Amino acid sequence: MNIPDNIKKLTEGKPYTSDDIGMSGSKIMVFDDSVLKIVNCQGENEDGVIQMMRWLDGKISVPKVIAYEKDDEYQYLLMSKMPGKMSCDKYYLEHPKELLALLAEALKMFWNVDISDCPRNRDIDTELKEAKYRVDNNLVDLDNVEPTTFGEGGFENPRALLKWLESNRPNYEPVLSHGDFCLPNIFIEDGKISGFIDLGDTGIGDKWRDIALCYRSLKHNFDGTFGGKVYADFNPDMLFEALGIEADWEKLKFYILLDELF
Repeated sequence: MNIPDNIKKLTEGKPYTSDDIGMSGSKIMVFDDSVLKIVNCQGENEDGVIQMMRWLDGKISVPKVIAYEKDDEYQYLLMSKMPGKMSCDKYYLEHPKELLALLAEALKMFWNVDISDCPRNRDIDTELKEAKYRVDNNLVDLDNVEPTTFGEGGFENPRALLKWLESNRPNYEPVLSHGDFCLPNIFIEDGKISGFIDLGDTGIGDKWRDIALCYRSLKHNFDGTFGGKVYADFNPDMLFEALGIEADWEKLKFYILLDELF
């Protein structure tokens, strides 16, 4: 892997750590003031991500693009580093009411953005089209799904799940959707939301898409699935109280199952 010269000049000699919390398969190098994301060209296309990052600038706190290059094999995105701590930090897991209030605020930040000129669409048709491509090309990672999704009591295989999703589309409530609204992608500093990362699926999407993934992320961060520690007396249903809305269990089910194909 040969890092392009203009990016190398900005990072060479600087100490960094590798970030392997996410599930994107990217190589992430975290410097003191910037982050270098290296993605195989056969994977996700960063062009749309950069377009959204630039469109979101001034609307929501997201990383700023410092440099972007690609060659025949890799894409290299150097961006500013988000200040603060991930919302899955130990402190916030030990203070769930504070965390829930901040997550509700973070969701509403996205919903309040005017989407009339948003350059990217992530509606249900778009998501199902991409899900079908992944199923047709055997790209679904069956090692990274909920234990009850497939097999006894679940779906026979990813194609059976796709067929169910295509037949059970929920009503659509378009907002600006992060697309992967999980705790490691939301940053907090000094008791306030400081920013968002991992914008590969950000665009116009259903309001419940982000709620569902936030709900699942809360559940697994508190039940020990991630990190190994169980935090007692936490119920992810508390998210709906923080948002001031009733849970739509059918939409939650739909979007959590849809995400199994990605």
